[in-house]
Amino acid sequence: MTTQAQAEALKAGLEGVIAGESKICLIDGENRKLSYRGYDVADLSKYSSFEETTFLLLNGRLPSVNELEVFKNELAKARYIPSQILAMIALVPPQTHPMDMLRTIVSALSQHEPDVSDNSTEANLRKATRLIAQAPVIVAAYHRLRNGLQPIPPIKKLNLASNFLYMLTGEEAHEYAEKVFDMCMILHADHCFNASTFTARVTAATLSDLHSAITSAIGALKGKLHGGANQEVMELLNKIGSIENVSPYLTKMFEEGKKVPGFGHRVYRTCEDPRATILRESSKELGICENNTKWFEISKAIEDFVVHSTQEKGKPLYPNVDFYSASTYHVLKIEPQLFTPIFAMSRLAGWCAHVIEQHANNRLIRPQAHYIGERDLSYVLLDKR
Repeated sequence: MTTQAQAEALKAGLEGVIAGESKICLIDGENRKLSYRGYDVADLSKYSSFEETTFLLLNGRLPSVNELEVFKNELAKARYIPSQILAMIALVPPQTHPMDMLRTIVSALSQHEPDVSDNSTEANLRKATRLIAQAPVIVAAYHRLRNGLQPIPPIKKLNLASNFLYMLTGEEAHEYAEKVFDMCMILHADHCFNASTFTARVTAATLSDLHSAITSAIGALKGKLHGGANQEVMELLNKIGSIENVSPYLTKMFEEGKKVPGFGHRVYRTCEDPRATILRESSKELGICENNTKWFEISKAIEDFVVHSTQEKGKPLYPNVDFYSASTYHVLKIEPQLFTPIFAMSRLAGWCAHVIEQHANNRLIRPQAHYIGERDLSYVLLDKR
């Protein structure tokens, strides 16, 4: 029976509960800091690449020049998608959300995975490399197929971010667009024990395989209270449409008790998400570069209104990683339904790192619940009810 002390210690949503140890990611919400394996994400987003950051997350250290080149080549070779999987993608109804497609296809890929039942670190690293390389190809292929177009194969010389943009359109993006998208992927690569990562670790803790854990994580990320929020942000921007409409539209939202997507965070309560700080600037610069600052300007007006309004009420809300990623992706001509799959493509690096860490020092994750239902009821026979 749950004791009174245990009941009093209960935290709804496990808020503030330490559920395990990890060497992968540190969040300091009070001081607006986020680091991967000890490296500040601001430095990684400025100086690193998604491939190098992925190596860091998976292996626990930065690679040498030669190691990074070898890893890039491994990723390039791993982009191959079995013909049966491509045929399966083509059979997915076009109205299906890309996250539902991705969840299904990642699960199906396990049937083509030679290391599927091997949970050793070495096997998990091989599986992680393949999945991280395959995900952008899968998402881009489905995007084109559902729009009546043929998939475009990746180019070996291009990195993961550049290839994804190329596979969407068949045209290589300009250098700054590639850099911004690569940076976005770095910023989304991990965020400690968030809902999807914790889901992956719970699945991995049963000694299930990496593909099962990632499939579970994709299902968790889809929710609008997690990764699905970035699509909602773009839908909001489209509904508002202009700076002049920001104040009346948001005033009505607040009056109706609706939440503004892209604001607030369980961890960053008293300050802005450090990833949002970086994305705000990149959204602005990308808009200038593409001669399309409209969406940044509307976003900034929304931010100013929300922050000012909530500060007056004593509960300030600040933008999170989803908010400025929406305008950034839109200016890159990426459709809103792809926003969350891009989140998944990026977060695969962190998910896989956490699965590897969980398997390396495993203990089944099995919390208890505080029971608040009826007790000691007497069973009444069916014909007496």
